[in-house]
Amino acid sequence: MDVDGKIEVASYIPADSFFGSPYIDSDVWRESPLPHRHVHGGFQDTDTRFTFYFPTEDSYDGRLFHPLEGAHAGHEDAFGGPMGDVIGGLVLISRLGGYMVESNSGHIGDDIDPRGGDDPTLYGHRASVETARFSKHVAAQIYGAPPHHAYVWGGSGGGRRSPLCLEYGTGVYDGALPFMGGGEIAAHGVTTLMKGAQVMAFASMFNVQRLLRRQAAGVVDAMRPGGSGDPYAGLTTHQREELANLYQLGYPRGDEFMIFSPMGQIWLWSSIADRLASEDADYFTSFWTKPGYIGHDAPDAVADDLLDVTTTVSRVVTGGELLTDPAYAGPEYGGLRVMASLMSAGPDLPMAIEVEGLGDGYRLGAGLQLLSGKAKGRQLYCMGHAGDLLSADGVAEANLLRFRDVEVGDEIHVDNRRFLAFCYYYRHHLMDEPAFDFLRPDGRPIYPQNRVPTMSPLMGVAYSGQYEGKLLWVHHTHDASLWPPQGLVYEAAVRAVRGPEAAGERFRLRWTENAEHIPPAYLPSAPDRATSTWLIDYLPVIEQSLLDLVAWVEQGVEPAGSHYEFRDGRVVLPARAAERGGIQPVVSATVDGGERAEVPAGTAVTLRVDAEVPPGAGTIVAVEWDLDGSGSFADPADVVGTPTAVSLTRTHTYPTPGTRFATARVWSHRDGDRDAVHRRIPNVASVRIVVT
Repeated sequence: MDVDGKIEVASYIPADSFFGSPYIDSDVWRESPLPHRHVHGGFQDTDTRFTFYFPTEDSYDGRLFHPLEGAHAGHEDAFGGPMGDVIGGLVLISRLGGYMVESNSGHIGDDIDPRGGDDPTLYGHRASVETARFSKHVAAQIYGAPPHHAYVWGGSGGGRRSPLCLEYGTGVYDGALPFMGGGEIAAHGVTTLMKGAQVMAFASMFNVQRLLRRQAAGVVDAMRPGGSGDPYAGLTTHQREELANLYQLGYPRGDEFMIFSPMGQIWLWSSIADRLASEDADYFTSFWTKPGYIGHDAPDAVADDLLDVTTTVSRVVTGGELLTDPAYAGPEYGGLRVMASLMSAGPDLPMAIEVEGLGDGYRLGAGLQLLSGKAKGRQLYCMGHAGDLLSADGVAEANLLRFRDVEVGDEIHVDNRRFLAFCYYYRHHLMDEPAFDFLRPDGRPIYPQNRVPTMSPLMGVAYSGQYEGKLLWVHHTHDASLWPPQGLVYEAAVRAVRGPEAAGERFRLRWTENAEHIPPAYLPSAPDRATSTWLIDYLPVIEQSLLDLVAWVEQGVEPAGSHYEFRDGRVVLPARAAERGGIQPVVSATVDGGERAEVPAGTAVTLRVDAEVPPGAGTIVAVEWDLDGSGSFADPADVVGTPTAVSLTRTHTYPTPGTRFATARVWSHRDGDRDAVHRRIPNVASVRIVVT
């Protein structure tokens, strides 16, 4: 391996004529997170930037791995920073025998390339493809030969764009692993902006957040293990309608806690609000003024939440202060701290402000426009709040600056009328997808319709399902950001292009049960139940799936897909591992023979866990219990590591009254290695014990 020789770039000619000659502005050796040659640069006359991470030869087996950042992307160092800790960076990729490529997908932050304009092909795939192609030119100099295979992968926005890279990167990539992706389907070669069902779906979720926030505890409890199963109990007619509509659109049952503990979903609103206001201005007027819209027909549904206040900034808070200042250590600031910890912009960026005199109006999603000071005219949107402390984001320059140059005393207008109208957006913008059919019985829309909006160009173009190579799609059953129906879109596209039989030669869909959009360590917990007792860390699934993709591409070993049914807006997985397939253990638990037990204090209960591993997925290597909802999992069972199925029982006594959730967490490993640290695949099952 050449660790310090000058990299030659002059002979490289970009295949895509949009890109100027490549340049390298930093080439250094770094020891962290492991020894590697760290190369940064870009392409002349563009905003495309890249970072290459070349580990030492003893951990390199000739592969290129290109992870794509989530959301809109815009950073070429995301996986070299906090994001790498969440879903795998250079350390993971070195275990897979590769070097790592990152690009900013052709734009800086949430801004567009001045030359590229609104061209979604640039941001969806072309910048990434050209970056990966050039990395091979560099790798050939460092390792003596270019990589023999290349893989592109990513989650969320990275899951949205990685299939596009495979579709339009023939000869550059050999395989793709998108997880938690989604989007529209169109013919191969499309260059127009795409439409996204998630815009309308999120509108419905935001409305349920708003309308049911005071009934949240009852809704969540009903859908927990041992609950009534009736989330509608105690709701008004309008609340019932909105919750039912949310389920019809595909929101995952059993994940209701995340409706009322939102994380990054509101980012979508902040990223498109200005575009919607410009392209769909008539809707935001009609909502308040015309029959057929809630704002006109039933204004009481939004009246108590209206917010239209001009006030002043009393404090400006950086991301670093949110993470380190004891004043923000309380649980009410938990969501703001998580978002600050995942930001790629660094700790010095002012990401929140405190204002005075907002009153009782609904803060989430509200528009924040600076009326005075150096930042006068800047438009942002509330992404999260704790009382009158508001974090915010916007598009283009506003995304890059947030509250930079904002000072105490600056005047600001806080107005949520546009967001309240957006909460009913899904009723009036029906996409041509089955999930929306309940809103158009007999093909006739119930409500007045407006033109379905397009997504930001930074999200790329529609999928075609036409590609060379292999694609293994991983989707989660409890994802509150990219719901299960989005996991079905690409499979349908590939089947349409290749036919049902031939599709299996190049495509697999793999479901991960009890997984959210981000791992539970980064999610808030309920007061009585840690999030890790009902959600799993999916990174081991992604790592094993990447290995399976490599084996499929390079050795022809077909990966296991998952079997499922889709009905009533939900994905239903078979109860038996042999029928379900995939790679995750199937787990069920009972207490005294059921999902719920009611016993006097001091009375022993019998807990049972049954688990089995799908064929070819290895063996069960660990079983552990959390008996009180704390997430401690301090009570392991004795497992030898060789069985593919276990049935274990134990007793436990709760000495004091109260409601407890006991959770069994089961781990499997492909090689049956009880001591393995990586690729241990988890699943969980819980029961409820009411102690009187």
